[in-house]
Parts: sequence; C-alpha cells; structure tokens
Amino acid sequence: MDRLTNTVRPYAWGSTTLIPELLGNRPTGEPQAEMWLGAHPGAPSRLDRGAGETSLSELIAADPERELGAAAVAKFGPRLPFLLKILAAGAPLSLQVHPDIAQAREGHADEERRGIPIDAPHRNYKDANHKPELICALTPFDGLCGFRPALESADLLSGLGVDSLKPYVDLLHAHPEEAALREMLTAVLGADREEMAGTVAEVTAAATRLGGAYAPYADLAHHYPGDPGVIAAMLLNHVRLQPGEAMFLGAGVPHAYISGLGVELMANSDNVLRCGLTPKHVDVPELLRIVKFEPSDPALLRPEGDGEEVYETPIDEFRLSRFDLAPAAAPVHVPDGTPQILLCTAGSARVGELTLTPGGSVFVPAGEKVELSGNGTVFRATVIA
Repeated sequence: MDRLTNTVRPYAWGSTTLIPELLGNRPTGEPQAEMWLGAHPGAPSRLDRGAGETSLSELIAADPERELGAAAVAKFGPRLPFLLKILAAGAPLSLQVHPDIAQAREGHADEERRGIPIDAPHRNYKDANHKPELICALTPFDGLCGFRPALESADLLSGLGVDSLKPYVDLLHAHPEEAALREMLTAVLGADREEMAGTVAEVTAAATRLGGAYAPYADLAHHYPGDPGVIAAMLLNHVRLQPGEAMFLGAGVPHAYISGLGVELMANSDNVLRCGLTPKHVDVPELLRIVKFEPSDPALLRPEGDGEEVYETPIDEFRLSRFDLAPAAAPVHVPDGTPQILLCTAGSARVGELTLTPGGSVFVPAGEKVELSGNGTVFRATVIA
C-alpha cells in the first residue's frame, strides 16, 4: 500500500476552516474547497515507492492490471473509475445536473466534432463518462436535491407575496406535473436578466423576512444576488444530512451543495450542466435536454452492515463503506480483490505498517491484503468489479 499526498483545490465557494480543522492545520484565510484523492488528471494523488514521487495516474498507466486487477480493467478500462474527495462548502455551489452515460458520449462526440476546445468556458462535456455522486456528511450538511411536487413549489412561491412571481406560480398549476416543471424552469432561465434581477431582489427580501422554510433560499440569494437560479432552486427539496448520513445523486437530478463538510465519491468525470447560482456558462437548451423533470424524494442513505458498513448505490464504478474502529477490537481484514483508497476522517487508524490521522489516506492495489486497527473512522472507496 502507498501513503497518498493529495491536492486541496481553492475554489471560491470553499470553507476557510473546515478542511484545515480536519487536517489539524492552521487556517490561512483562503478558501479550501476540495481535497482530491485518486487519479483524475486535474489533480492526481502522489506517492513514492522508493524511486521518487510519482502521480497515481502515472503509476496506474504503467501497469493497469497490477494496480487495478484484471477484473476492474476488463470492466472499466485501464484507469481508476472513481474520484474520492473531501468537500468543504462555505458557500453554495452552482445548481447543476449531470448526464447519463449515453448523453455524455453523445455530447462529448458532438463537441469534439465541432472542435470546441476542452478548456473553453462554454464546453459542457469534458469527457465521455457519466458522473453519479455520493456525498456523506462529516458535519451537518445542507443541500438541494431533486424536484419537489409542482404544487408544493407553487405554494412556496405564493407564500413570498411577490407579485412578479405570479406567472411562474400559474405555470406550476396549469399543466401535468412534468410539463409544469419544464415550462417553469424554461421560463425562469429564459427571462430577461435585468427584470429577473428585480424579482430575485424582492424574493431575497421576502425570504429573509419570513425565515423558516425560506431560510436556505435566502442564504442562496445573498450569495448570488440577482441570479435566476435562486428561483429555480425553490423548485428543489432542501436536505439536511446529519454526520454519517449520505445522499446519492443520479443522472438528470438537479442539485446543489450549500454548506458543510463531507466525503464525496463519484465516477471519474467532469461533466456538469449548470442551472444557475454561478457566473459560469449556462447552456439552457442542453440543460433542458438532460434534466429529469419528475418530482423525487432525495435518495438518503445510512450505512448498512456489521464491521464494514456500506452505502449501497446502483453504481459499479464506485462503492463507499465505513469502518468504525475500536481500540480493544481485533484487527479488521479489508477485502482485497479490487483497487481501493482508505481515508481516515476521525481518530487514528493503523493500516498495515502505516498510521493514519484525519485526512490521511492510502492507495491499496488490487490483491494486496490489508488489516485495519485503531480508534477512529476510516472510509473505503473501491469498485464493484
């Protein structure tokens, strides 16, 4: 196994304190949004097997079957199919959706044919992969996930008492539910930005005054003044995860993270269609093609199992589980048939000959036997091969 050195990404929405506190470091005052663990080319983890430091992506590329195992390579190709992160939201992230695998392949091929540079700000599909996600809370964690029933959204908007919202409320009443949600989102994102800025200002004032169920949306509005995504966000369920709870986000489900610290595991992709709450490009026609306009309850998960507690999802590219270690307990044998990353988030853990403290991690190649012991919490990211 190999101890990993990981990159922290300083996105503007990141918390200035949550990741430093986890790692036991002094905050610098700068945002620290995500720590990436894996082999994504944007910020691959680094390790040293005695011949100098190299990236995990280079190590895997040199001998995929040795590092990933023959079964994983046969199923997913010669690359690590997941990306693990520690995510620390100090401000809301953009409202967004992700494509399914067929949509990603089609969109990526189309943009390649049209010669859109991979780093162009209006590029939607950076790769040909889907991006399902799982976020597990380490602190109380707030987010938005999935459409609430159209009539519930109509009541929420009506309760603000903002006259300029009445046409949108009428849309939510006027059609079958999926059509109502589609027309409402289309109208909001297609409205004149200057006129919408005035409506959002009125919504912000009303939501701030009313509080309660409106408080999360008031917070969004203060971070993104005048952004039509504030109105779009009010179509979505507000979710608060407690530590240890998780939320699965499948293709086409609109979502946003608002605040908190969590462990995030996703397919190794960077395909994002934005709906708002962002200064970045919003491709409305493509967004409307990808979004699933159907109300849904957030897919909340609690870990199940004895010893290794698993967060079950319908995805093979990643599998997240958790070990809560006790000092008097016998060492725990970790299954060894697949590549994995082990991440300590609390206490202290012994992984073979290595000791991990919060934020510490190791990469374990397929087939390498590992035992865990100590007094702490360790998350395991792997695949189903």
